[in-house]
Amino acid sequence: MQAPVAAPTPSPYSYADIADLASAAPIALHARIYKAAVLKPEQAPGVAAGHARFYVESDVVSLIRGSGPLAARISYLVDLPLDAKGKPPKLKKKQPVLVFARPVAGTAAGSSNTGSVQLIAPDAQLPWDPATEAQLRAVLTELVKPGAAPAITGIANGFHVPGTLPGEGETQVFLNTSTGEPVSLTILTAADGSRRWAAAFGEIVDGSAAVPARNTLAWYRLACGLPRQLPLNKLAGTAPEDRRKAASDYGVILGALGECTRTRKPPVG
Repeated sequence: MQAPVAAPTPSPYSYADIADLASAAPIALHARIYKAAVLKPEQAPGVAAGHARFYVESDVVSLIRGSGPLAARISYLVDLPLDAKGKPPKLKKKQPVLVFARPVAGTAAGSSNTGSVQLIAPDAQLPWDPATEAQLRAVLTELVKPGAAPAITGIANGFHVPGTLPGEGETQVFLNTSTGEPVSLTILTAADGSRRWAAAFGEIVDGSAAVPARNTLAWYRLACGLPRQLPLNKLAGTAPEDRRKAASDYGVILGALGECTRTRKPPVG
């Protein structure tokens, strides 16, 4: 009897973890550590408590995202948490890692020499595994598609209008985005109290548009970018009762999207 095939090991990182890094990093690559040295405290200003700063040189295995040539071996600084005994973790030679970085001006990109890069966050070096790289590639594929969902930066405005039958109504919320591209949310309430909602990425406000599936770029932009409460001052000219209904409808969307699960802090800036 043939032994059952073991299920592939999932990534230890959430979709949001990888999307945070992928959307912020001009360079993402798979590398193997060549050498690593722990810096002395006086050489590591600003390192967070419970962390150690390393100088790392790594050999590039594959460039997953990036434009232009890159040195075969790169160097960078990374801050990693101390172990349970308060000691720096071991970074072994040939240990595979994923690196999320930006270029440093003036380095010898494209030569055989070591080129410096700057991580987009102090800890933006992750242990490599096949599932995490696959998840990263999937996120990057979505990010570069035409019309990709932009980052949400806030609520622009919104309104609620009652329907023709008692209990009916429609709420629309328009969002600010990092690119200026329009994104809107529509929530329709039927006379029996049932609600359905949709998100439109583009000029056309379509109440029948698909609800973003979890662990997609559109879901991530909304679940991780929407404020936790609808700012009622953005509903100017709307009656108080309609404002309350709009806020309730907005809460339905947040509940449907679910939590933006993260296991690590997103990059700042």
